[in-house]
Amino acid sequence: MKIGLTGGHLTPALAVIEELKRYKEVNLFFVGRTNTMEGDPSPSPESVIIPNLGVKFYSIKTGRLQRKFTKFTLPSLTKIPFGFIQSILILLKEKPNLLISFGSYVAVPVSVAAWILRIPILTHEQTFKGGLANRFISKVAKRIAVSWESSIKHFPSKKVFVSGNPVRAEIISVKKKRTNRSVIYITGGNQGAHVINVILAEILSNLLKKYEVVHQCGGSESYKDFEMLSALSSQWPKKIKNRYKLSKWYKTAELAEIFSKTDLVVGRSGANIVNEVAILGIPAVFIPLEIAAYGEQMDNAKVLAERGAAIILPEGRLTPKRLLAAIEFVFKDYREYKKKAKAAGKLINKNAAKVIVDEAFRMVNVPKT
Repeated sequence: MKIGLTGGHLTPALAVIEELKRYKEVNLFFVGRTNTMEGDPSPSPESVIIPNLGVKFYSIKTGRLQRKFTKFTLPSLTKIPFGFIQSILILLKEKPNLLISFGSYVAVPVSVAAWILRIPILTHEQTFKGGLANRFISKVAKRIAVSWESSIKHFPSKKVFVSGNPVRAEIISVKKKRTNRSVIYITGGNQGAHVINVILAEILSNLLKKYEVVHQCGGSESYKDFEMLSALSSQWPKKIKNRYKLSKWYKTAELAEIFSKTDLVVGRSGANIVNEVAILGIPAVFIPLEIAAYGEQMDNAKVLAERGAAIILPEGRLTPKRLLAAIEFVFKDYREYKKKAKAAGKLINKNAAKVIVDEAFRMVNVPKT
């Protein structure tokens, strides 16, 4: 059986790939982006990570329907037909039994191509309200997996089912390790967050007096935050510098090791990081992306904040002083935040990847062996 995967939400895709690879009869390929953002030549995480998993990777160049008019809007629109043609050719070559989509603009031409070629589509939606891409893909998909009960109303009722948001097994199985100092993990998601990186640079030296900091800053070639932060840390005394670990992004095994030592997560509130910190019972300071579609990151953050497991610091109010104060506020009452973070973990389905894979096998009517 051959299954194609596509989409821009890499983390749940990795969890599902991990589950699919347990079955020897399954052959996989992935259709994604070479670059994460338009106008930025830095490689997308999937173009680096997927081939290293032994999964064939195809890159397409396609555009998106943008919510705001920018200098990339018209060039982006002209790319959509090319992405569709590329998708048709890839699917004709591979002839998959099923396509599993993880949303985002890159999945749209691939899903339309699959529908035209009568390849059944299973799409997964991470967010509460449903992203723009998946609202379109849902019209051609045979089955729609959603992460939350409240998401059902946004999709055709006969197609939709609740799976949860897939989390990688290595993350789920993390056990806490003791450290000499409290550890803060700072992340802007796979793409990084320039706003957070710039603010953080102003308070890092203060943080490192008390804490160890592990920082995933993204690999943007436009902003060059990695280079900026590397240059900054090179000026510190060795004792302080050793408390700071910086990377553009981390592999799953590296991230599992980081989470095993992490006491507080600071960063964006995408569906994946919210699920991961909930499963692991780690308190968080969330800085939701203001321009996220339908306010989805704010909704994600509220799931834990309303249960006392996280603080929300709106991006519009973000300053070095306020970020430092929010971090100190959590550590001042850490036992209570930790207790509530552990309780919040009961909200998350740890078997989401298996639920999706089971449905995939049912769709193609192939027994698992």
